[in-house]
Amino acid sequence: MADDAPVQIDSLLGDLDRTGPIPLYFQVSTAIERAIRSGDIPPGARLENEIAIAQRLGLSRPTIRRAMQELVDKGLLVRRRGIGTQVVQGQVRRQVELTSLFEDLQSSHHEPGTVVLEHGIRAADAETATALGVAEGSDVVYLRRQRSTDGIPVAVLENYLPPEFADITTEQLQQKGLYQIVRARGITVRVANQRIGARRAQGDESSLLDIEKGGPVLTMERVAFDGSGRAVEVGHHCYRPDMYSFETTLVAK
Repeated sequence: MADDAPVQIDSLLGDLDRTGPIPLYFQVSTAIERAIRSGDIPPGARLENEIAIAQRLGLSRPTIRRAMQELVDKGLLVRRRGIGTQVVQGQVRRQVELTSLFEDLQSSHHEPGTVVLEHGIRAADAETATALGVAEGSDVVYLRRQRSTDGIPVAVLENYLPPEFADITTEQLQQKGLYQIVRARGITVRVANQRIGARRAQGDESSLLDIEKGGPVLTMERVAFDGSGRAVEVGHHCYRPDMYSFETTLVAK
């Protein structure tokens, strides 16, 4: 079988109990999950389409679709337009700390990728100006990037920076995380105000994240400050929810 050939899962499922009380979709999803977690179906492997699986197993397509959706919901499979259904390389679980997504991907042994969508100077609107502590209408640096992990898009990152960062190059943004670039200039981000939420994808976010049009996304709004209390970054980020989660530790008072 060629390296990029889809995995034929019928040999991994064994005999299905077609008359017992356990739903067929659950038997299929459980068997596939077991094969993924054991490594029999490796990360990045592509599965056959639902029609082919249904025909091989002698089941209806709705049954297979529900089984696949169970695994998508668990973060084990991901659907990619033009490619099909793949085993996830591993969901990005991010601690709620003052780090960049680029660094988090590297530290968790994922391969980060960056496409710089926009990079230039904009006039600060009222909200951005207030957050950065500059005059409304003054020049600020605007960045918009698509971040991927192991070739799968995971986030769209939008940032505003003070004008002193206007000399940051596109090449730097492609090769490093924003906080790495900032630290290399002798600036350390010390504290941030951050809000995590969710909404539907807007504009071109669906295509950039390779999700259904208007599908749900996680969001993070952040204003970060250096040691002197000066704002050095305003971020408006959205994340693909089947590939990304935030983690935090809660302590009782």
